[in-house]
Amino acid sequence: MSGGTLTGVGLGPGDPELVTVKAVRALEAAPVVSYFAKRGRRGNARAIADGWLPAGVEELPLHYPVTVEIPFDHPDYVAALSGFYAEAAELLAAHLAAGRDVALLCEGDPLFYGSFMHLYVRLRGRHPCRIVPGVTGMSGCWTAAGEPMTWGDDVLTVVPGTLPPGPLAARLASADAAVVMKLGRNLPKVRAALAEAGLLERAVYVERGTMAAEVVMPLVDKRDDAAPYFSIVLVPGRGRRP
Repeated sequence: MSGGTLTGVGLGPGDPELVTVKAVRALEAAPVVSYFAKRGRRGNARAIADGWLPAGVEELPLHYPVTVEIPFDHPDYVAALSGFYAEAAELLAAHLAAGRDVALLCEGDPLFYGSFMHLYVRLRGRHPCRIVPGVTGMSGCWTAAGEPMTWGDDVLTVVPGTLPPGPLAARLASADAAVVMKLGRNLPKVRAALAEAGLLERAVYVERGTMAAEVVMPLVDKRDDAAPYFSIVLVPGRGRRP
Protein backbone atom coordinates (compact mmCIF):
# COMPACT_ATOMS: atom_id res chain seq x y z
CA MET A 1 0.00 0.00 0.00
CA SER A 2 1.20 3.48 -0.82
CA GLY A 3 0.09 7.05 -1.34
CA GLY A 4 -2.01 9.25 0.90
CA THR A 5 -3.87 8.06 3.98
CA LEU A 6 -7.65 7.83 4.26
CA THR A 7 -8.85 8.84 7.72
CA GLY A 8 -12.41 8.19 8.84
CA VAL A 9 -13.10 11.02 11.28
CA GLY A 10 -15.88 10.43 13.79
CA LEU A 11 -17.51 13.77 14.64
CA GLY A 12 -19.99 12.65 17.28
CA PRO A 13 -23.77 13.00 17.49
CA GLY A 14 -24.18 16.64 16.46
CA ASP A 15 -22.91 19.05 19.10
CA PRO A 16 -19.61 20.44 17.73
CA GLU A 17 -18.23 20.55 21.28
CA LEU A 18 -18.37 16.74 21.34
CA VAL A 19 -15.78 16.51 18.54
CA THR A 20 -12.61 14.98 20.02
CA VAL A 21 -9.18 16.62 20.09
CA LYS A 22 -7.88 13.83 17.85
CA ALA A 23 -10.63 14.47 15.32
CA VAL A 24 -9.83 18.19 15.24
CA ARG A 25 -6.16 17.43 14.61
CA ALA A 26 -7.09 15.10 11.74
CA LEU A 27 -9.28 17.80 10.18
CA GLU A 28 -6.60 20.46 10.50
CA ALA A 29 -3.96 18.23 8.89
CA ALA A 30 -5.88 16.89 5.87
CA PRO A 31 -5.51 18.69 2.52
CA VAL A 32 -8.74 17.06 1.28
CA VAL A 33 -11.96 16.73 3.30
CA SER A 34 -14.78 14.57 1.97
CA TYR A 35 -18.29 14.05 3.30
CA PHE A 36 -21.62 12.43 2.43
CA ALA A 37 -24.71 14.53 1.78
CA LYS A 38 -28.10 14.47 0.16
CA ARG A 39 -27.98 16.18 -3.22
CA GLY A 40 -28.56 19.89 -2.83
CA ARG A 41 -27.50 19.92 0.83
CA ARG A 42 -24.24 20.15 2.76
CA GLY A 43 -25.00 17.31 5.13
CA ASN A 44 -24.87 17.15 8.91
CA ALA A 45 -21.26 15.96 9.18
CA ARG A 46 -20.03 18.95 7.18
CA ALA A 47 -22.05 21.29 9.40
CA ILE A 48 -20.50 19.80 12.56
CA ALA A 49 -17.01 20.36 11.13
CA ASP A 50 -17.63 24.03 10.26
CA GLY A 51 -15.52 25.47 13.04
CA TRP A 52 -12.61 23.10 12.58
CA LEU A 53 -11.75 23.17 8.87
CA PRO A 54 -8.76 25.33 7.89
CA ALA A 55 -8.97 27.87 5.10
CA GLY A 56 -8.05 26.54 1.68
CA VAL A 57 -8.89 22.89 2.33
CA GLU A 58 -10.19 21.09 -0.74
CA GLU A 59 -13.72 19.79 -0.22
CA LEU A 60 -15.07 16.68 -1.93
CA PRO A 61 -18.82 16.18 -1.32
CA LEU A 62 -20.27 12.75 -2.06
CA HIS A 63 -23.96 13.09 -2.95
CA TYR A 64 -26.21 10.08 -2.44
CA PRO A 65 -28.13 9.13 -5.61
CA VAL A 66 -31.16 8.17 -3.48
CA THR A 67 -32.08 8.40 0.18
CA VAL A 68 -35.70 7.56 1.05
CA GLU A 69 -37.21 7.74 -2.44
CA ILE A 70 -36.93 3.96 -2.90
CA PRO A 71 -37.34 1.27 -0.19
CA PHE A 72 -33.91 0.19 1.07
CA ASP A 73 -34.54 -3.45 0.15
CA HIS A 74 -35.62 -2.70 -3.43
CA PRO A 75 -33.17 -3.97 -6.10
CA ASP A 76 -32.97 -0.48 -7.64
CA TYR A 77 -31.92 0.98 -4.30
CA VAL A 78 -29.25 -1.66 -3.79
CA ALA A 79 -27.91 -1.17 -7.32
CA ALA A 80 -27.86 2.62 -7.00
CA LEU A 81 -26.03 2.60 -3.67
CA SER A 82 -23.57 -0.10 -4.75
CA GLY A 83 -22.62 1.91 -7.83
CA PHE A 84 -22.41 5.11 -5.80
CA TYR A 85 -20.06 3.63 -3.21
CA ALA A 86 -17.85 2.13 -5.91
CA GLU A 87 -17.62 5.46 -7.73
CA ALA A 88 -17.03 7.39 -4.50
CA ALA A 89 -14.21 5.02 -3.55
CA GLU A 90 -12.49 5.74 -6.86
CA LEU A 91 -12.84 9.50 -6.36
CA LEU A 92 -11.05 9.18 -3.05
CA ALA A 93 -8.54 6.73 -4.51
CA ALA A 94 -7.49 9.30 -7.11
CA HIS A 95 -6.46 11.71 -4.34
CA LEU A 96 -4.81 8.98 -2.30
CA ALA A 97 -2.84 7.69 -5.30
CA ALA A 98 -1.55 11.23 -5.87
CA GLY A 99 -0.23 11.28 -2.32
CA ARG A 100 -2.92 13.48 -0.82
CA ASP A 101 -4.37 12.53 2.57
CA VAL A 102 -8.17 12.49 2.74
CA ALA A 103 -10.31 12.99 5.85
CA LEU A 104 -13.77 11.47 5.38
CA LEU A 105 -16.24 13.04 7.80
CA CYS A 106 -18.52 10.69 9.72
CA GLU A 107 -21.47 11.43 11.98
CA GLY A 108 -21.25 9.51 15.23
CA ASP A 109 -18.62 6.78 15.05
CA PRO A 110 -17.18 5.70 11.67
CA LEU A 111 -17.68 1.98 12.30
CA PHE A 112 -21.24 2.08 13.61
CA TYR A 113 -24.00 2.10 10.96
CA GLY A 114 -21.98 4.56 8.87
CA SER A 115 -21.50 5.14 5.16
CA PHE A 116 -17.74 5.40 5.73
CA MET A 117 -17.56 1.63 6.10
CA HIS A 118 -18.61 1.06 2.49
CA LEU A 119 -15.63 3.05 1.20
CA TYR A 120 -13.26 1.76 3.86
CA VAL A 121 -13.71 -1.90 2.89
CA ARG A 122 -13.13 -0.97 -0.77
CA LEU A 123 -9.94 1.00 -0.10
CA ARG A 124 -8.20 -0.51 2.94
CA GLY A 125 -6.34 -3.10 0.85
CA ARG A 126 -5.05 -0.45 -1.56
CA HIS A 127 -4.19 2.58 0.59
CA PRO A 128 -3.23 3.27 4.20
CA CYS A 129 -6.29 3.86 6.34
CA ARG A 130 -6.87 4.99 9.91
CA ILE A 131 -9.94 5.69 11.98
CA VAL A 132 -10.67 8.34 14.61
CA PRO A 133 -13.52 7.07 16.80
CA GLY A 134 -16.40 9.37 17.70
CA VAL A 135 -19.14 9.61 20.29
CA THR A 136 -22.02 7.49 18.97
CA GLY A 137 -25.41 8.98 18.24
CA MET A 138 -27.06 6.67 20.75
CA SER A 139 -24.67 7.79 23.49
CA GLY A 140 -25.50 11.42 22.74
CA CYS A 141 -29.22 10.60 22.83
CA TRP A 142 -29.29 8.75 26.14
CA THR A 143 -27.20 11.54 27.66
CA ALA A 144 -29.67 14.10 26.30
CA ALA A 145 -32.49 12.07 27.85
CA GLY A 146 -30.65 11.70 31.16
CA GLU A 147 -31.45 7.99 31.16
CA PRO A 148 -29.08 5.38 32.69
CA MET A 149 -29.28 2.60 30.13
CA THR A 150 -27.62 -0.47 31.63
CA TRP A 151 -27.44 -1.64 35.25
CA GLY A 152 -25.50 -4.56 36.65
CA ASP A 153 -25.93 -7.50 34.26
CA ASP A 154 -28.23 -5.77 31.77
CA VAL A 155 -27.52 -6.68 28.14
CA LEU A 156 -27.96 -3.81 25.71
CA THR A 157 -29.62 -4.71 22.40
CA VAL A 158 -29.26 -2.39 19.41
CA VAL A 159 -31.77 -3.01 16.63
CA PRO A 160 -32.55 -1.19 13.37
CA GLY A 161 -36.17 -0.18 12.88
CA THR A 162 -35.93 -1.54 9.35
CA LEU A 163 -36.34 -5.12 10.62
CA PRO A 164 -39.64 -6.87 9.77
CA PRO A 165 -42.32 -6.59 12.51
CA GLY A 166 -41.97 -10.13 13.85
CA PRO A 167 -38.18 -10.23 14.30
CA LEU A 168 -38.21 -6.66 15.59
CA ALA A 169 -40.75 -7.48 18.33
CA ALA A 170 -38.94 -10.72 19.21
CA ARG A 171 -35.58 -9.01 19.68
CA LEU A 172 -37.14 -6.27 21.78
CA ALA A 173 -39.02 -8.78 23.93
CA SER A 174 -35.76 -10.52 24.83
CA ALA A 175 -33.87 -7.28 25.59
CA ASP A 176 -32.93 -6.00 29.04
CA ALA A 177 -32.30 -2.56 27.53
CA ALA A 178 -32.63 -1.49 23.92
CA VAL A 179 -31.78 1.17 21.38
CA VAL A 180 -33.84 1.31 18.20
CA MET A 181 -32.06 3.02 15.31
CA LYS A 182 -33.24 4.02 11.83
CA LEU A 183 -36.71 5.22 12.72
CA GLY A 184 -37.94 7.52 9.95
CA ARG A 185 -41.01 6.03 8.33
CA ASN A 186 -40.54 2.91 10.49
CA LEU A 187 -41.79 4.65 13.64
CA PRO A 188 -45.35 3.17 13.54
CA LYS A 189 -43.90 -0.32 13.17
CA VAL A 190 -41.43 0.29 16.01
CA ARG A 191 -44.20 1.59 18.26
CA ALA A 192 -46.30 -1.51 17.56
CA ALA A 193 -43.33 -3.83 18.19
CA LEU A 194 -42.58 -2.15 21.51
CA ALA A 195 -46.23 -2.53 22.54
CA GLU A 196 -46.16 -6.22 21.60
CA ALA A 197 -42.96 -6.66 23.63
CA GLY A 198 -44.51 -4.91 26.63
CA LEU A 199 -41.96 -2.08 26.51
CA LEU A 200 -43.95 0.86 25.19
CA GLU A 201 -44.38 2.54 28.58
CA ARG A 202 -40.60 2.47 29.17
CA ALA A 203 -39.64 3.80 25.73
CA VAL A 204 -38.15 7.27 25.30
CA TYR A 205 -38.16 9.11 21.98
CA VAL A 206 -35.15 11.35 21.22
CA GLU A 207 -34.94 13.56 18.15
CA ARG A 208 -31.74 15.36 17.14
CA GLY A 209 -30.04 14.52 20.43
CA THR A 210 -27.33 17.07 21.42
CA MET A 211 -28.36 19.38 18.56
CA ALA A 212 -30.06 22.77 18.73
CA ALA A 213 -33.51 21.38 17.87
CA GLU A 214 -33.31 18.50 20.37
CA VAL A 215 -36.57 16.82 21.40
CA VAL A 216 -36.89 14.30 24.26
CA MET A 217 -40.19 12.77 25.38
CA PRO A 218 -41.81 9.49 26.46
CA LEU A 219 -42.76 7.67 23.28
CA VAL A 220 -46.35 7.35 24.50
CA ASP A 221 -46.58 11.16 24.42
CA LYS A 222 -45.59 11.37 20.76
CA ARG A 223 -48.88 11.44 18.91
CA ASP A 224 -47.69 11.58 15.29
CA ASP A 225 -45.64 9.20 13.16
CA ALA A 226 -43.10 11.74 11.88
CA ALA A 227 -39.49 10.93 12.75
CA PRO A 228 -36.47 12.57 11.08
CA TYR A 229 -33.26 10.77 10.18
CA PHE A 230 -31.67 11.85 13.46
CA SER A 231 -34.11 10.17 15.83
CA ILE A 232 -33.91 7.16 18.08
CA VAL A 233 -35.93 5.21 20.66
CA LEU A 234 -34.41 4.19 23.98
CA VAL A 235 -35.61 1.50 26.38
CA PRO A 236 -33.62 1.91 29.62
CA GLY A 237 -32.72 -1.23 31.53
CA ARG A 238 -33.93 -2.12 35.02
CA GLY A 239 -31.20 -4.49 36.07
CA ARG A 240 -29.29 -5.28 39.24
CA ARG A 241 -28.04 -2.41 41.36
CA PRO A 242 -26.91 -2.09 45.00
